[in-house]
Amino acid sequence: MATTNGRVLIVAGSDSGGGAGIQADLKAVTALGGYAATAITALTAQNTQGVFGISSVEPAFIAQQMRLVLDDIGADCVKTGMLHNATVIDTVVEVLDEAASNIPLVVDPVMYAKGGDSLLDPMARDTLIERLLPRATLITPNLREAEALSGFSIQKPDDLAAAARQILELGPAAVLVKGGHLSGDIVTDWLIWREGAEAFVTPRLASRNTHGTGCTLASAIAAGLAQGMPLVAAVHRALGYVQEAIRTAPGLGKGCGPLNHGHTMRP
Repeated sequence: MATTNGRVLIVAGSDSGGGAGIQADLKAVTALGGYAATAITALTAQNTQGVFGISSVEPAFIAQQMRLVLDDIGADCVKTGMLHNATVIDTVVEVLDEAASNIPLVVDPVMYAKGGDSLLDPMARDTLIERLLPRATLITPNLREAEALSGFSIQKPDDLAAAARQILELGPAAVLVKGGHLSGDIVTDWLIWREGAEAFVTPRLASRNTHGTGCTLASAIAAGLAQGMPLVAAVHRALGYVQEAIRTAPGLGKGCGPLNHGHTMRP
């Protein structure tokens, strides 16, 4: 069998603007040398100014996409993004249990779009917590998602770590809580796992081009895990990739613009 540079199955929604969702995931995994396959959970009509429509994909068809990819191409890591209701979450978990039980899983718990639009049925929160999180190798909530999952109010970087530890009790092997939504010139992201913790500190880039950063980061980490990198190294590389993608963003659109997913990583 031919060798691969890391196969990632991405189960997420589509972004018609190309900056987030499946489109960002595909670009990030490819840029980092991996192979990306997809199972699309929903179609969204959106651009840099917001989400204007969502069309769901039938759960049975989501399952069929996943099974066909796993049966034929296989995967070294699975990454989930927008799973917008309880039925979709249940469907994805059932396929993972059947066909990917030993494959690392990165969960981006997509609850809100960048502009605040809800992308997860509020009634599905408990299903996400009870069924998907205990399977996760890593979960990557942003500040608002971390507050919703932990019940903590996050006001400062130390709160990120406290929220991550609370989310860790829900069952994932590791939690990366992102601090980009806090104010200040420095961005702190906390990675917490049962044996330890690490803070990643980077200077904040003054940019409006941050659409899709969460999707991109989670998929970049998934690419690293698929390639056999240790978790901390995969997170470190992914954060550097996203930082550079923001710095070199093309400046498209009238709102929160997309990243430059195709930039070349510096040594």
